[in-house]
Amino acid sequence: MILVLLFNGTLIQEKYELSRPMDVYECLLFADDHREAISTYKEDGMRTGWYLNDGRGTWQGVICE
Repeated sequence: MILVLLFNGTLIQEKYELSRPMDVYECLLFADDHREAISTYKEDGMRTGWYLNDGRGTWQGVICE
């Protein structure tokens, strides 16, 4: 599950299906790679964080189940 904060203030949970079973550690490693693939880290004063490349909002985290 990926947590995304949209620019309108809505926090959404996007379900992401994994291709195979993973333990939590593997899931977190995968999530780190996925975050880098779909977002860009920006550091500009108060606007610091991972911004989604599609312009919808920011990456807030991940829940591995």
